[in-house]
Amino acid sequence: MKPIVLALTAACALSAAGCTSTQQVSASKDRLNQAARAVVGTSLVGARGATPNDQDKIDETVAGLCGARAWTQSECARHDMAQQ
Repeated sequence: MKPIVLALTAACALSAAGCTSTQQVSASKDRLNQAARAVVGTSLVGARGATPNDQDKIDETVAGLCGARAWTQSECARHDMAQQ
């Protein structure tokens, strides 16, 4: 009986260890900033919304947010409707 209990205990321990171990991921401020810049971009820097070029910059930023699914589909659709 003891070998069976020992085997089951070892199997449970190995299963738990295998299911709970994950790779560590860096979540430093710099990494988060880089990720945000990759999604949003830097197109809005200097844009004031006064010219067609400024609107292009706004649209490019919205495209990044929609592509990354930071905004919902309905929010992206509202922006698209406002442009027409």
